[in-house]
Amino acid sequence: MADIYRLRVILDNEHNVFRDIEIEKTASLELFHDTIVNAFGLDGIQMASFYQSNDDWEQGQEYSLFDMFDEQNPDTAIMSAFTLEEVIDDIGDKLLYIYDFFNMWTFYVELMRIEEREDGETYPRLVLELGSMPTEKEDTQFTSEEMPEGEGDFKSFDDLDDIGFDEDEWN
Repeated sequence: MADIYRLRVILDNEHNVFRDIEIEKTASLELFHDTIVNAFGLDGIQMASFYQSNDDWEQGQEYSLFDMFDEQNPDTAIMSAFTLEEVIDDIGDKLLYIYDFFNMWTFYVELMRIEEREDGETYPRLVLELGSMPTEKEDTQFTSEEMPEGEGDFKSFDDLDDIGFDEDEWN
């Protein structure tokens, strides 16, 4: 019986960064979230949501990591309450995964294959890895409210050394 999903998870950025993950189709969305966090080396402490999607990558039903009741979107579901096979079940089905709503790390997820379990293998497992996560969102810019008090504009991050910026505090 085919009970293992192979899913491709692609980071939405200008570089080729993706992971292929094999996971039991009966795994919770929360376990899949944890697997993505580990596969991409994320810290795992930020909010996240899956969204059912279509071929145009439009957001559909939301599956949130935590219950964050929203009167404007009362149908938001919780990841831990749903399995992958309840959300996607055909090859080509798609999800959007958003991690860290401040930085909006966006990932495109597609069900690539449904396979037989391999004897002796444990799931979930990372089966293919291409590219590295950027260390920060490339389009992040300081606003005037975030600028150090009394300091003017600067042209590069090297200028931060002149104002006593401690890079280790931000890593």
